[in-house]
Amino acid sequence: MPLRIGIVGLPNVGKSTLFNALTRSRQAQAANYPFCTIDPNIGVVEVPDERLAKLAAIVHPEKVIPATAEFVDIAGLVRGASKGEGLGNKFLSHIRNVHAVCEVIRFFEGGDVLHVEGTTDPQRDREILETELALSDLDVLNRRIENIAGAARTGNVEKQQELALAETMKAALERGTLARAVPFDEEERAITLSWNLLTGKPILYAANVSEGQMKEFDVNRARQVLALPLHRSGEPWLSATWNVDIIPISAKLEEELQDLPPEEGKALLSELGMTSSGLDQLVAAAYTLLGYTSFFTAGHEEVRAWTITRGTKAPQAAGVIHTDFEKGFIRAETIAYDDFVRYGGEQGAREAGKLRIEGKNYIVQDGDVMHFL
Repeated sequence: MPLRIGIVGLPNVGKSTLFNALTRSRQAQAANYPFCTIDPNIGVVEVPDERLAKLAAIVHPEKVIPATAEFVDIAGLVRGASKGEGLGNKFLSHIRNVHAVCEVIRFFEGGDVLHVEGTTDPQRDREILETELALSDLDVLNRRIENIAGAARTGNVEKQQELALAETMKAALERGTLARAVPFDEEERAITLSWNLLTGKPILYAANVSEGQMKEFDVNRARQVLALPLHRSGEPWLSATWNVDIIPISAKLEEELQDLPPEEGKALLSELGMTSSGLDQLVAAAYTLLGYTSFFTAGHEEVRAWTITRGTKAPQAAGVIHTDFEKGFIRAETIAYDDFVRYGGEQGAREAGKLRIEGKNYIVQDGDVMHFL
């Protein structure tokens, strides 16, 4: 299953424009009025990886297949959505099963696009979004508590443990603490993950800025503007919770870039002092945030990136290609990416003694070029 990211934001913050740019499409309706997106839009995006082109230059395959990510764009949230304002919050169910949430926050001022709250205030907008997400999570928890309370009263130990965790989580959300900041141990966290709480998912912030703001954007200043708390020593769970990425994106600029030839697009980015587009940075940041990494297969038919999580062993990596590969795994011929490039491919790496035979306990490293036997 590819990486799935849910895009949320208030109306008219550039959410659908960002989605269109991400997917190189005009799939999502973008207009200067609230709720121009009602049904969720789903788009598949290539994960940028310069290594693929270098591998292809050596192997000369018939095709190159990158890793992919899915973005789900839902209707804009407004203050009071959990109580039925705007379109309500039922459509949040569309992103219950995403791996991460991307909050699009408007930083650009004025212009022809009206802000649903009347003014631009990134901190207020973040707090509105996360309050509505938390209220939606409370609905989920209340239903879960109701469903397991009976079994817990009869002495079911597992249900008693889950009920205690759910009540702890509910109290935290009611105090304004998001699910991902509640300090559970590993076993407890595994139970809470089954609830698919939106505020328990990893988060990215896409700061939608103007072209002028892009040139002078400062991430530390943006954290202050958004009033994001900093990691505190001694509370390790918060490092993953609050050391989040804030990616500056000019959604309108990114949408315009898709209409330019690649060289002109690079020149425009260079003028703005950028080495890659904000969209590429966003996809790459999401990939890293979730602990994803890639290994490669490289042959004359195709060069391909395969997505795994860090710590995956060779048989399970083989299973990503085909389940039969995992069942019948014997060994993996493995070449580190740098060695594959340095020695001009498999034959050169083999002659240089850089091709390794790895067994069932080998942990696949990012960039490994592999052939499974």
